[in-house]
Amino acid sequence: MSVSRTERLLNLLIALLNTRYGLRRSELREKIYHDTSGNDVAFGRMFERDKNDLRAMGFEVETLTDLGWSEDDPATTRYRIGKEASRLPDVQLGPDEWTVLLLASRLWERAALGTAAQSALRKLQASGRLADVELPAGVQPRIKPAGQAFDDIVAAMHARHPVSFTYLAGSTGKEEERAVEPWGLGSRFGQWYLVGYDRARTAPRYFRLSRLTSAVTTLARDHYEPPAGFNIREELGRLPEMPLRTAVVDVRQGRLLALRHRALDDARQRGAGAPADGFDRLLLEYRAPEVLAEELASYGPDALAVEPADLAEAVRRRLRAAASFSDSPVPDYAFQHARARTARKGTSEDQLKRMLQLVPFLVHNQGLHIQDVAGHFGVSREELEADLRILICSGLPEGYPDDLLDIQWEDDHVFISQDLDLNRPVRFTVAEACALLTGLETLNGLPDLPGGGALESVTLKLLAAAGEEGLRAASIAGPRIAPADAATHATVRRAIEAGSQLHLTYLSPQRDAVTERDVDPLRLYSLDNTWYFEAWCHLVDGLRNFRLDRVQDVHPSGLAATRHGTPDDGVPAKLFTANDDDTTVTVQLTRQGRGLADDYYAERTAELPGGGLVADIRFGNTAWLPMFVAQHGGSARILAPAGLADAAREWLAASLDRYGG
Repeated sequence: MSVSRTERLLNLLIALLNTRYGLRRSELREKIYHDTSGNDVAFGRMFERDKNDLRAMGFEVETLTDLGWSEDDPATTRYRIGKEASRLPDVQLGPDEWTVLLLASRLWERAALGTAAQSALRKLQASGRLADVELPAGVQPRIKPAGQAFDDIVAAMHARHPVSFTYLAGSTGKEEERAVEPWGLGSRFGQWYLVGYDRARTAPRYFRLSRLTSAVTTLARDHYEPPAGFNIREELGRLPEMPLRTAVVDVRQGRLLALRHRALDDARQRGAGAPADGFDRLLLEYRAPEVLAEELASYGPDALAVEPADLAEAVRRRLRAAASFSDSPVPDYAFQHARARTARKGTSEDQLKRMLQLVPFLVHNQGLHIQDVAGHFGVSREELEADLRILICSGLPEGYPDDLLDIQWEDDHVFISQDLDLNRPVRFTVAEACALLTGLETLNGLPDLPGGGALESVTLKLLAAAGEEGLRAASIAGPRIAPADAATHATVRRAIEAGSQLHLTYLSPQRDAVTERDVDPLRLYSLDNTWYFEAWCHLVDGLRNFRLDRVQDVHPSGLAATRHGTPDDGVPAKLFTANDDDTTVTVQLTRQGRGLADDYYAERTAELPGGGLVADIRFGNTAWLPMFVAQHGGSARILAPAGLADAAREWLAASLDRYGG
C-alpha cells in the first residue's frame, strides 16, 4: 500500500466510525477517494479491497440497505462501522497476570506470530499503563516455528485459503504434490504437524512439516470452511507416538562423542556384523527417521547409517540435495542494506495498524517524551513523526478544524486533545488472539511459573475479550516447554538468582570433547523444550551458550559470579554470539531455508527470485560449515569465501561416497 492509500484508509475508517446511519458509496467516492475518473468498475474494486483491509485489522464494515432494496444497488446501500463492535473490551490485569502475559507474548522466537503477539500486547497496554512487573530472573522460554512453511500455512489458515506443497510420503517414500485445506498446526513428539483436508484423497490427513520438500504455495483465489469446533491439540492427542526403532550406525573411531553417549551398545555384540576399518558399529534408538537423518547427514563421512534402509536413504537424500544445490550456478545478487535481526520491511499496512494503536496509547499516556513513545512502538523518531503528520491531517470528510485529529509534539512531549473516537484499541485479529492464547497455553509446562493461578485467570480474561477470534486460537498448539532435566534447570536458575558461579562438565559436539569449565550464568532460555543458558565462560574468557542436555555435571563452585555487565536486554537471547575475529561467510538460502538468516543473525541480505536469500553471516568456527550445509539438505550453501565453498563441496562428495555415491 502506498502512503496515499494509508491516508485514504485512515480517513475512510474515521468516516465509517463517525456515521450513525451510514454513508453511501457515492458519498465516500466523492469525499474520501476524491475519485472523478468515471470508472465505476475500478473504483468498486478499490473500495472492496479497502473494506477487506479494514476487516483484516479488526473492523467489521456493516452494510445497510433501505427497506425493500437489495445490496446490489449502490444508490440505496450504506456503510458504517459499529464503534463498540470494533473495540477491544477493557481488560483489567494485575501484576502477576501481566507477568504471565509478557512471558507468553515473548514466546514466539520469530515468525509472523511474534509480530502479532507484540501487536496484541500493545493493544492491551493502549487502554492503560502497564503494571510494574518483574519477570522471572533470567528465564526466557521461546517457541521456534518450523521455518517459512510455518508462516505461510498460518497466514493461509487465518485467511482460510488452501495450500499446496510437495510432500515426502512416509508410506511410499515418494514425493507427491498435495493440495490441503489447513485446519490446524501443532507440535507433538518434537515435530510440527499440519492437520487438514487432503483434496486429492478426499479425507483428513496429518502432514509432518519436516517432510515438506518444497515451498508452500497459497491458493489465494480459493476458500474453505474448517469443521466447527476443531481443536488441534485434541486432534494431535489422538495421534499415536511413532514406534521406537533401532538403527545400526558406523562411527569413526575416536569421534562423535555426543552420538556415542546415546548409543545402546556396540552393535557387534548383537551380531550386527563388522564395520569398515577405523569405525565402530553402534546401535541407536530413534522414532522419526527424518530427525535422525538430519543429524547423521551433518556428521558426513564420520558416520554411516547402515540399517534400516529407509534411514540410510533419508541421509543419502539430504546429502544429494545439499551437493546438488552447492554445484548449481551462482545467482546474480546485490546487497542493499544492513539487516537487523528479524527486521522486516515495514508496509503502509503496518503503519496504519501502528497508528490505530498510537492514538489510544497517547490518550492514556499524555505528555510522554516523543523518544519514549517511539521506543514503545519499536520505531525511530523519524518514523513516529511521519505517523503523527499523517494523523493530524486526518479526520471527518470535509470537516472543520475541530473534526481533525489534534496532536502536538513541538516541545518533544506528545499530547492529544482530539481523538475522533479512536481512543480505544481495536479488537484482536485472529493472528493476535492465536499468538497470545497459544503462548499462554504453552506456558503450562514452565517450572516455577509466577503468580499461582495467574495463568488461568489471564487466559479466561483474554478469551472473553477476544470473542470469536479467541475461539479460532484452537487451530494452533505450541510444544511442551518443560525442561527434560528439571534438576539441572533448577540448579542454573538458583545460581542466576543468587549471582553464584557454577562448575560444570560439558559435552561439546563442535569440539567433539568433554571439558570442565567455571562459568558465571546470566540467563536461561529455550527453543521449544531444548533449554540453554548463557554464561561467561572463564575457560575461553567470553560469553558462551550451553545446552542443558549436554551438561554432564553441574554444581556451585562456592565462588560468587564475577560481574561482566548484564546480558543484552534484547529478547530473545542470542544463541550465537559474534566476535570481532569471526569470519564473514556469504550463504545462499532457498525460500524454505531463509529463516536461517534470522537464526544466525545475518548482517546483510539480498533477495532472490522465488523467495530465496543471499546472506552475510559471521561464524566463529568455520570448520563445521560443511556440517551446516549437509544438515539443511539443499536449503543452504556456501558462496564465499571460495575456499570454504570448495571445502564444503569436497566434504559432501566424501560423505556421498560413504553411501555409494
